[in-house]
This record gives sequence, structure tokens and C-alpha cells, in this order.
Amino acid sequence: MFIDPLYLMLMIPGLLLATWASISVKSAFAKYSQVRASSGMTGADVAAEILQRNHIFDVTVEESHGFLSDHYDPRSRTVRLSPAVYREASVASVAIAAHEVGHALQHAKAYAPLQLRSMAVPLARFGSYAPWIILIGGFILHSLELVYVGIALFAVTVLFQLITLPVEFNASRRAHAQLETLGLVSRDDAKGVRKVLSAAAMTYVAAAISALLTLLYYLIRLGLIGNRRS
Repeated sequence: MFIDPLYLMLMIPGLLLATWASISVKSAFAKYSQVRASSGMTGADVAAEILQRNHIFDVTVEESHGFLSDHYDPRSRTVRLSPAVYREASVASVAIAAHEVGHALQHAKAYAPLQLRSMAVPLARFGSYAPWIILIGGFILHSLELVYVGIALFAVTVLFQLITLPVEFNASRRAHAQLETLGLVSRDDAKGVRKVLSAAAMTYVAAAISALLTLLYYLIRLGLIGNRRS
């Protein structure tokens, strides 16, 4: 079976980065989930405290299911925390809970990139599977027009990944600021929080780079970059 050397050249770095990022975030969480937060507060406690101290009373904090399934839902104004984060009083739990509340703070302040990402979610979900169906159909039917449509839809997914980066980095900065300003972490805790959130941020960077490299591959192969078509 023929394997395109260009595909390997572009995809392997992205795959390695994504693998490294995944291992790093799991390792950081495993390490700092064993370090008890000096405040003795669980992730749920920290989330509720930050919300209250910022006078945000229309956001609820709930326990979700799954490992590291933590997220903020702007539609229902809900911070959902995985069991380990919701129930445990660890540095890792505090870090992740504060990060998710960071999104709620963004929402309350009408942070533009978060609003843009929220509006793009339906299109990004459609673009996560539709491009491949259209691309395959285009190749089978030898329809360059369908292939172009598939690439355009995939480009929307890439754009969504890029919009996500400032949203996630800003949420982490807000988390750091809140934890330190409100006195919810000690100096040693703050170091662990920074490491957990930095590792988590790299997963978004890796996803964006992998998506960009995939898009670059198709653009090159279609001759839209470098005048090289095959």
C-alpha cells in the first residue's frame, strides 16, 4: 500500500506532539492530585467560592461523569466538574476547577473570543465529520468541487481550534489571578496549579497544530499551495 511521504512528514510531528501533550496532562494531574491543597477546599468548594466572590450567582456547579470531563456550559451557565475534581481537595482539583470557572468569568464579562467560539460550536461540530464524508465522495466521484467543499468545511474546524487557544489561555490566567488574589492557594500550591494548567493548555496547542498540518497537507496536494497537485 502506498503511503504518501508528505503525509507522514506533516502528520508525524503533530501526532508526537499530541501524544506528548496527553501524557503530560495525565502525568501532571496524577502527580498533583496526590498533593493536598493547603486550603483543604475541594474543587467544588473553590469553584463556588470564586463565583460568589465575583458576585456571579446565576452559574451552578455540578458533578459530571468521566475522567477529566470538566467543562463550562455557557448555554445553561453550568460548571461541570469530573468526580475527582469535584470531590477532592487536591492542588490538581483546585487548578482545574478554577480554570473552568475562568470560563464563567469570561462569560460574565462578555469576553469576545468566548462568544465567538460559542457561536462557532454548531458549525464546528458539523465540520468535525462532514468534511471527510464529502472528501471521500469527491475522490470517489472524481469531483474536484466536492473536494474543495470538504476542505473548506475542514478549514472551519481548524479555525475553531485556533479560536479556542486564546479562550483557554485566558481562562487559565483568570484562574491564577483569582486563586492568588482571593488567597485560595499557598505559594507552593500556586506552583502546582501553574504546572497542571500549563500541561492542559498544551493539549489545545497540539490539537490546533495537528489540524493545521492536516489542512496544509490537503492544500498542498490540491495544488492550492506550492502549485503541486496529485
